[in-house]
Amino acid sequence: MAGRLHFRHQRRLTEGRFYTAGNRGYKPVMLYSLADLSTLSDLPFDEVIDVRSPAEFAEDHLPGAINLPVLDDEQRAQVGTIYVQDDPFRARKIGAALVARNAARHIDGPLADRQGGWRPLVYCWRGGQRSNSFASILKQIGWRVGVLEGGYQTYRRLVVARLYDTPVRQPVVLLDGNTGTAKTALLQRVRTLGGQIIDLEGLAQHRGSVFGLVGAKQPSQKMFESRLADALRQLDPNRPVLLEAESNRIGNCAIPAAVWRAMCAAPRIRLAATPQSRADFLTTAYSDVTDDIDRLETRIEALRRFHSADTISRWLAWAREGAFRPLALELMEQHYDPRYAKSQARSAHEILGEIRLAGFDESDLDRAAEQILELASGFRQP
Repeated sequence: MAGRLHFRHQRRLTEGRFYTAGNRGYKPVMLYSLADLSTLSDLPFDEVIDVRSPAEFAEDHLPGAINLPVLDDEQRAQVGTIYVQDDPFRARKIGAALVARNAARHIDGPLADRQGGWRPLVYCWRGGQRSNSFASILKQIGWRVGVLEGGYQTYRRLVVARLYDTPVRQPVVLLDGNTGTAKTALLQRVRTLGGQIIDLEGLAQHRGSVFGLVGAKQPSQKMFESRLADALRQLDPNRPVLLEAESNRIGNCAIPAAVWRAMCAAPRIRLAATPQSRADFLTTAYSDVTDDIDRLETRIEALRRFHSADTISRWLAWAREGAFRPLALELMEQHYDPRYAKSQARSAHEILGEIRLAGFDESDLDRAAEQILELASGFRQP
């Protein structure tokens, strides 16, 4: 069994049952100690329940957890204000009533189909009143429920230690190249061929450029780090892992220190293609942007501090006319390629090989992915 189970109350073990003094037959709520992120894949529970408020859950949570809040955002603020400004006892009484009502709603709703053998692990911010209150109710029903010792804070400390203090165990190889060389698409094809990858842009929901936001918004920094720690946890430490060469920020998400150090020291596989073929690829890859002219114009306007008024006006006119190919060409030639060349000149990197793409059709991408996997697989950490 992964982790260690502890029990709050003094007890003795007799014939496989736990007893407490003065309360014969009582079984206290189990405390589950999470000592390492690797045990997340082997938890002795059927489901992980985060009982924090929806806003706390949205910011970050354990991988795979569901949110059954015992206090919603408004209720949590209300109870907290009464506790600090009025009377702690009154706050606890109001909080208990709210928790009971919300617990009943969860039991009648999302948990209505759970059978007797179901085993949930419950956590809140620090393994305190919210998680223990809900766990006690579930235990009285008859479910074998555990509470995560230290709550979310325990998990968060492990994530920070993994991403900031612990060297990346896998040999890291970077996929490098100018904007429009299909790096992200090729990463996914390498994964399909059996290679190990981490898609940083996918985790950050951003393509690493001023046009790069994917979806309504990016995850929080904590959520990005949880996703990254979970991706690292699932890798074979003895095989190379391929990442896309990035700056230390992907939109609003910063790459954590230990991962960034590994990337800075990593050898690279360089991709190259003609500007014309890259422009054609970009007009397809960024169709979500070109389909939304207002969004495209907003992103072009964000480049005004880098380029002349005439240039911005020309780009805006092309956007409105649907002339996306010349727009992509000039964006590469005047904005992205010079910045890429400057970043390459600042530091020297070991190059494992260069792959020139004749185009970006399916066969071109398949051949390039095979070459990338072969080059990456041959790399061994010095």
